[in-house]
Amino acid sequence: MVPLILSMAVPAMFSMLVQALYNVVDSIFVAQYDPVNALAAVSLAFPVQTLMISVAVGTGVGLNSLISRRLGEGHRDQASAAATHGIFLGVCSWAVFALLGALLARPFFQMFSSNAVLVEMACAYTQVVTIFSIGTFVEINLEKILQATGDMIHPMLFMLIGAGTNIVLDPIFIFGLFGVPAMGVTGAAIATVAGQILAMCYALYVIFRKEHEVKVELRGFRPRWRTIRDIYVVGIPSIVMQSIGSVLTACLNMILIQFTETAVSVLGAYFKLQSFIFMPVFGLNSGVMPVMGYSYGSRNKARLMQALRVGVTIAATIMAVGTLLFWAIPDRLLMIFNASQEMLELGVPALRTISICFVPAAAGIMFSTLFQAVGMGGRSLLVSVLRQLVIILPVALWMSQYGVNYVWTAFPIAETVALVVSACLCVQLYHTHIKNLTPLASSHPDEE
Repeated sequence: MVPLILSMAVPAMFSMLVQALYNVVDSIFVAQYDPVNALAAVSLAFPVQTLMISVAVGTGVGLNSLISRRLGEGHRDQASAAATHGIFLGVCSWAVFALLGALLARPFFQMFSSNAVLVEMACAYTQVVTIFSIGTFVEINLEKILQATGDMIHPMLFMLIGAGTNIVLDPIFIFGLFGVPAMGVTGAAIATVAGQILAMCYALYVIFRKEHEVKVELRGFRPRWRTIRDIYVVGIPSIVMQSIGSVLTACLNMILIQFTETAVSVLGAYFKLQSFIFMPVFGLNSGVMPVMGYSYGSRNKARLMQALRVGVTIAATIMAVGTLLFWAIPDRLLMIFNASQEMLELGVPALRTISICFVPAAAGIMFSTLFQAVGMGGRSLLVSVLRQLVIILPVALWMSQYGVNYVWTAFPIAETVALVVSACLCVQLYHTHIKNLTPLASSHPDEE
């Protein structure tokens, strides 16, 4: 089981590490361009980007879960139909965000600050990354389709192409190299979407020109409500679950900006840094979920539970390493963003306090993966709402009256409560849906 999971997860984990680099590069370069307004602008735009990624990844999770379950049941034609719907749903998501970005970016950022320079930078960055976001939505769906079939190498290449393009173009467009005019945060946004669109083009080439276990066929395509429903039964809870993070970040920005704009930059830097810890775990999620979904579809209880145990163990190990780094060298991590003395004074205790929640989060992420793999994403949604809205925001608001350093304690408090609830839901799921599973004749328990 461990070799199987690692063979599927390691490419995805590497891809997510690249994605983490993708996310942080813009902030690193704009911090050199303007360490005050530009970094704060990108931090204010972060919830919007998180919302887009939430919709894209949540839809992809629904696709991944449905395709892997249909393949486990032996229904390859239904798996292929779901894969074809993935491109259609990606285009639809892009159209919605392009419209929202064009119309609502400026009034959204004016809610946060009266600093005209800050608002202008945030608006310019956000309008580019939303209006030209088709690369994000289509590429991520294609990535999840291939991962559901066990192909982890091509999705890794998609990510490398996108991140590599972004890294190369960022300094050129931000600072104005090789005759290109300096465009600041707008240049960072252009570099980002250029990488996404190039990755999407290569993903489309792979999906249509290479052989896969599922076949995407657009000729004569008509959307089917039943297939869309089956995708979003798991996808919508995942979308909402991840979108809550953008609501959380926006609300925390509102709390922190009352102290200083530097506090907003600290939160933005934290989210960029923690992505290097969480993204590999999400990559592990991408490797574990198809194994879980296939095992559940073929009613192989032992294999399903073994996948859960292996996933929790690997995720907890990654998170423990992250915790050690955040405690040992928080100042060096913050200096990646050209941190001022004020940012270091606020950021060092922030990173140490928040990182206490990393190891409990590892188990919670794997429990959510199990819920999604068996088609019960509503449980993941429940835990996410509890963690990020019911607990963390009220606690952060309450703690803010004692000073900015107390706001960060809301993270470990919320994660601990969420873990307890997740564990209880997991035990209940086992007794009601997993305990009495018996393998289908076509399954291969000897593979355990």
